[in-house]
Amino acid sequence: MAAAPSLSPSRAGDFTQCPLLFRYRVIDRLPEPPSAAATLGTLVHAVLEDLYDLPARERTVEATHGAIEPRWRAMLEKDPRLADLHADAAAEAEWLAQGRERLSTYFELENPQRLEPAGREEFVQVQLEDGPLLRGIVDRIDIAPDGSIRVVDYKTGKTPDPRWGARKERFQMRFYALVIERIRQRRPALLQLLFLRDGGRLEIRPTGDDIAQIEHEIRELWAQITAAAAAGRFRTRTSKLCGWCSFQDRCPEFGGAELALDPDAVERATGVRPATA
Repeated sequence: MAAAPSLSPSRAGDFTQCPLLFRYRVIDRLPEPPSAAATLGTLVHAVLEDLYDLPARERTVEATHGAIEPRWRAMLEKDPRLADLHADAAAEAEWLAQGRERLSTYFELENPQRLEPAGREEFVQVQLEDGPLLRGIVDRIDIAPDGSIRVVDYKTGKTPDPRWGARKERFQMRFYALVIERIRQRRPALLQLLFLRDGGRLEIRPTGDDIAQIEHEIRELWAQITAAAAAGRFRTRTSKLCGWCSFQDRCPEFGGAELALDPDAVERATGVRPATA
């Protein structure tokens, strides 16, 4: 049985940023080289997940600093390509030091000795009526004695510029609020993003209007995705983020030739077959 077409916050962000980027990542599933920033995020998240396996009194900043290199070696063993991220041992050491700095910042924002998460790196999904399967991975879910739910997400980057309103981050957290409310039959009381590069914090206390609005946004976005699929055309959208795109050699905006569209792949990802197929 084929998997149902699904939408995650990252997939939604890809389409919003550039429909062709969405197509190459989600439909064509083109491989991308690992990046140092994304890999550092994966590493720090893994150390913080493991932290809560320790007894409360052992959850110290020193414990996370000691865990980061063994975790990194395990990642290298699993994916040897990651060794190419660093030019030499000195560059690798500096990168690991950045990871330790992120972990130190975490301890300035929270005291993990006083927390017992209900969920860590929890996979969540719910079928949206007449829409896609919503899915994602929540960094942490805390449940208070009175049943109140807090959703926590770690970001290894810096706090977003307030001039841009943290739209991507707010979308992600409200997306999770919708999914968790449907699963647990209780709206999260607090959505919290912790920015580990500079110690910033973003908090959202979602209302019924917030949940209704994010569902509307998701439905509107999915309608745009399925319309692009039906037309067989995922357009480019240029921005300053193009400089970090792995697919410039396949992008018409940079002189590359767009790949031929695979109708079967489009249908698998979106549930819609291009009209020209």
